[in-house]
Amino acid sequence: MQARTFLKTLMAAAIGLSLTGLAQAQQWKPTRPINLIVPWAAGGSTDQVTRVTAAEMEKALGQTIVIINQPGASGSIGTKSALDAPKDGYTWAAGAAQDLGAYETLGSLKTRITDWHLFLNVANIQVIGVNPKTPYNTAKELLDAMKAKPGQISVATAGVTSAGHNAMELISKVSAVKYRHVTYDGGNPAVVATVAGEADVTTQLAVEQADMIRGKRLRPLATVSDKALELEGYGTIPPLSQTLPGFSAPANHFGIFIPKGVPDDVVKTVEKIWADNIGKSEALKKYAASRGALFAPMSGEAAQKAVFPAVQANAWLLFEGGKAKVSPDTVGIPKP
Repeated sequence: MQARTFLKTLMAAAIGLSLTGLAQAQQWKPTRPINLIVPWAAGGSTDQVTRVTAAEMEKALGQTIVIINQPGASGSIGTKSALDAPKDGYTWAAGAAQDLGAYETLGSLKTRITDWHLFLNVANIQVIGVNPKTPYNTAKELLDAMKAKPGQISVATAGVTSAGHNAMELISKVSAVKYRHVTYDGGNPAVVATVAGEADVTTQLAVEQADMIRGKRLRPLATVSDKALELEGYGTIPPLSQTLPGFSAPANHFGIFIPKGVPDDVVKTVEKIWADNIGKSEALKKYAASRGALFAPMSGEAAQKAVFPAVQANAWLLFEGGKAKVSPDTVGIPKP
């Protein structure tokens, strides 16, 4: 009897220690500012949502999060800085998961989506927007013009693998049009360039075009999707599937990425913040509604599963279009 009582006591103590350890693992308290690298220019889609998210996280962590804009090489330079930083939990990256998943295929950075802990905040949708001085009033008119003048109509994007470039490459593949690609160091510069007349078209994200659309400095022709978009202060932007029947594109999830190898208590703490704070954030919900984005916080395995269709589609689109150096199926991305 005494032996059984002693065993029960030991088991209870072990369970207590285990629970205490779990609680401690979820209570990481950073003692200095956290560096959050945005690998794109200020004002773009990644920069916008990351600043809103970081402000919400600062409240929960009780520590400053310093946003560092480090654009270049389609986001791979800033992402590499986060990957190469000491694995102490104080350097994170941000961006679109489909970009992160394509770097190894492009040959620009040896990393895979599974090398990171993903903390997603919103899903974004690309929009075909044109300078109002152009003669295009519908997606059909634009595509017809691209067919009539192959390679002459300029499209501004944030560079190879960016959301805008991915969208235009998919449109080109489906509709057999050719265009002149003009690249910038971020979505915001690409949108501003289109407004200024440096380019005829941009296919960057709705969140980057929203203010210019509302201000009638850009004319939206269609979402790069099979779903219409209700943009606050503007109205409905029709889907490209109305012009190209059967057209669809996977969701483009954005978020904060923490490289694997950091202490477990860092990951557990951020997971808890995502569940308790980010998933209920009114500031992030308001941002999404006003910018034409989908509020979609998630982390862990659910996040990995959610982003893979876009990673897969993007990597193969780049490879088949001659933009990638490595076949995706050799780096863990089977053909869809």
